[in-house]
Amino acid sequence: MASLQDQLLKAGLTTKQKARQANTDKRKKNKQKRSGAQVESSIQEQVKQDIAKQKAEKLAKDAALNAERQLELAAKELHQRILQILTHHQVKGIEGETEYNYTFGSKIKKLFVNEQTQKALVNGRLSICGLDDVTYVVTAETAEKVATLDENVVLLQNDKSATDEVDEDDPYAAYQIPDDLMW
Repeated sequence: MASLQDQLLKAGLTTKQKARQANTDKRKKNKQKRSGAQVESSIQEQVKQDIAKQKAEKLAKDAALNAERQLELAAKELHQRILQILTHHQVKGIEGETEYNYTFGSKIKKLFVNEQTQKALVNGRLSICGLDDVTYVVTAETAEKVATLDENVVLLQNDKSATDEVDEDDPYAAYQIPDDLMW
């Protein structure tokens, strides 16, 4: 019985040239299998896997850097927004002879205000905010708006209703602190 290749040649479905080419390809593949060409292909696969791994690591690193930059940009935008609110809504003309003490970070600072401003600060109508070592006197509504963005900016915000409540067990309940007490 003749081989399939011979049968195809007799039927005219293929040529002698194509048959010889198929035989040479078949011999080359067998020779590569015997000589260890598989080792080279496994090394190539390993290199491809390493390259894919490096690409994935680079993409992850780039994504992390991008996220960090976005957070920094958002923090800068928030800082600028707060600064704009404070400078735009700052109360002017509060300078006076009365000394008003407040804490800015871990330091006690003094602000010289007039009597009307001092009463407004004590009653909670005005508040003190601080940003970049600069003090701003703003209305209570502005301070509440700034507190929604960053509560660390608001240095002093008196709430008169909270100070009026007296604890029943307080031994000093009978001794109220005057509003104009200077410390």
